[in-house]
Amino acid sequence: MKYNIGLLRGDGIGPEIVDSAVRVLEAVGKKYGHEFVFTPYDIGGVAIDKYGIPLPEATVEGCLASDSVLLGAVGGPKWDTLPGHLRPEKALLGIRAAMGLFTNLRPAKLYPALAGECPLREDIVSEGFDIMIVRELTGGIYFGERGVREGKYGEEAYDTECYSRMEIERIARVAFEAARLRGKKLTSIDKANVLESSRLWRKVVHEMALEYPDVECTDMLVDNAAMQLVRNPRQFDVIVTSNMFGDILSDEASQITGSIGMLPSASLGDTTRGLYEPIHGSAPDIAGQNKANPIATILSAAMMLLYSFGLTEESDAIVSAVDKVLNMGLRTADLAHGKPALTTVEMTDKIIENL
Repeated sequence: MKYNIGLLRGDGIGPEIVDSAVRVLEAVGKKYGHEFVFTPYDIGGVAIDKYGIPLPEATVEGCLASDSVLLGAVGGPKWDTLPGHLRPEKALLGIRAAMGLFTNLRPAKLYPALAGECPLREDIVSEGFDIMIVRELTGGIYFGERGVREGKYGEEAYDTECYSRMEIERIARVAFEAARLRGKKLTSIDKANVLESSRLWRKVVHEMALEYPDVECTDMLVDNAAMQLVRNPRQFDVIVTSNMFGDILSDEASQITGSIGMLPSASLGDTTRGLYEPIHGSAPDIAGQNKANPIATILSAAMMLLYSFGLTEESDAIVSAVDKVLNMGLRTADLAHGKPALTTVEMTDKIIENL
């Protein structure tokens, strides 16, 4: 099979980690008889430097013409003083909207080999945990009406949280289907005791739960959920929540896995074309130094093989190779704690060796 993959290397460590994932995909292609064709496009700060905008039209068109897209990271202090509409991060919202990606899948798994990296007590995580966070991606406060105006006490800014029944139904369906394939347990997280948008969210989720009697569905307020993630993460299987709550909770979940450098993500819509990226940032302080952990991006490529291309065996091979390398005690600098560490390239080499 031949697959056309758009590459959004972006800023900071983005080019390094994307190149690592490309090498792994090329090795998978050689092993299993697939051809992956990679086409790079500019996004984020590098696009600002070249074109004056974070998301050029050519990038959007290229991504829409691809079978799927792999993204590194965007942003950095170089562009922090730019107005909001020109910030590199604006490109992420734009490309997700352009590709119609309303679902973000963020797995948070504690690998047994990294149990010692988890900041939680050993008795809490001794058996590990495996959580899938399903985050709504194109609605809510990040896309609501916003502005700056003169108020009673001077200049004030506002952002609006808004969700429609359709937006809630489609993300809830993704979550219920995911739960049905896993532990048949879904936790819907909202702030229904305060927010009107959350009250509609809860109402719609309850209605949809009637279609999935085999899935245990419960509600949890977001502040309690933040506490429960560190108190007892094993209680969660699949979590579904809004754009902003999902953004915050998935980053919290990443920290209790030991390293944010380990976690991939998949952004999906109504087609098989998706956007796959690590959930960490651009890490400009180590950019170009061959120190970055490439595993999150490599695992994002594995998710691409699974969710966009249906290549289950190939995806499992990458995940298994990562498991083997970690069980061998090999670590990049973020997990080495002063002990000998592999470089980005060396870690990628070891994963390829273990495919």
